[in-house]
Amino acid sequence: MGTPAKNTVCLWYDHGAEEAARFYADTFPDSDVGAVLHAPGDYPSGKAGDALTVEFTVMGIPCLGINGGNAFTHSEAFSFQVATTDQAETDRYWNAIVGNGGEEGQCGWCKDKWGLSWQITPVVLTEAIAHPDPAVAKRAFDAMMQMKKIDVAAIEAALRG
Repeated sequence: MGTPAKNTVCLWYDHGAEEAARFYADTFPDSDVGAVLHAPGDYPSGKAGDALTVEFTVMGIPCLGINGGNAFTHSEAFSFQVATTDQAETDRYWNAIVGNGGEEGQCGWCKDKWGLSWQITPVVLTEAIAHPDPAVAKRAFDAMMQMKKIDVAAIEAALRG
């Protein structure tokens, strides 16, 4: 084992932490799966030999997935926010998450099939709603409020007025 990260995001899964980690590694750059710790004995939500924890990285962020059973669930209070550069990248991540058993949300939010929330956020949107002209920022914000997956062309149109 290598030196652990000083700070790691710990994510609780009912089960499927390893499957989730492998999906993230296959979907996002600078992501991988590290050590999988198999339980040395039975535990409340699993048996000896089951994957208990999974070390993984999502876009450079160290994470630890715990297969802890159904005592806790994910909520929108925690999400990964992914900054995308264009519509193709936005579509790629959104479609990967939603198309793999996930679900669409509003304003660029979606959930993966394990219930973890993601914000797929084009940089043009972030810049638009922070525009120094309040009228421009409001147009972009109002456009976003009508969307599920963010439409980059519609945000750019809102910027132009």
